[in-house]
Amino acid sequence: MKIICIGRNYIEHAKELNNPVPAKPVFFMKPDTALLQKNNPFFYPAFSSDVHYETELVLKINRNGKYIEEPFADKYFEEIGIGIDFTARDLQSEQKKKGLPWEIAKAFDGAAPVGQFVNKSKFKDLNDINFSLQINGEVRQEGNTRDMIFSFNRIIAYVSQFISLKTGDLIFTGTPAGVGPTQINDRFEAFIEGEKLLEFNVK
Repeated sequence: MKIICIGRNYIEHAKELNNPVPAKPVFFMKPDTALLQKNNPFFYPAFSSDVHYETELVLKINRNGKYIEEPFADKYFEEIGIGIDFTARDLQSEQKKKGLPWEIAKAFDGAAPVGQFVNKSKFKDLNDINFSLQINGEVRQEGNTRDMIFSFNRIIAYVSQFISLKTGDLIFTGTPAGVGPTQINDRFEAFIEGEKLLEFNVK
């Protein structure tokens, strides 16, 4: 199982980080050791003092595929969930300045909490799905898939040109504006269309 993450897929998020809006999907990967499930706590890493949250819808790949054509890409996932792409922003900034890869800032253990998945048939329109994050009962992020630069199908088609997708792979599809710092003792709750599918504490 691998975790593929799409970066800069919401215009307002790209703007808030002063990043250019991409013409093609931008992706990076996290190892399976980054996966955090069953609402287990996220332990704030000792190597960072500026870990940020990024709330994202997550696709679960349900069949193997490569060079997938965009019109048929929806056949490759049946379930949608929600997750957090944790980023050690201080480490990421250091890596960017040096032109080095970001793995130490994105791929560390526990950096990808993922909640329950629901069947995509539950949604009338995959291009109109609301999702949100609350921290300590306060709404911090709200997003809708209509604001994505690249659709689910486009993401799957593009990534599969370079990397074979396998059953069980997860694709984080990008975060809307509103990312921010995480603190020890924070309580995270993430929702799709008002249904809470992920909750955990920061320790």
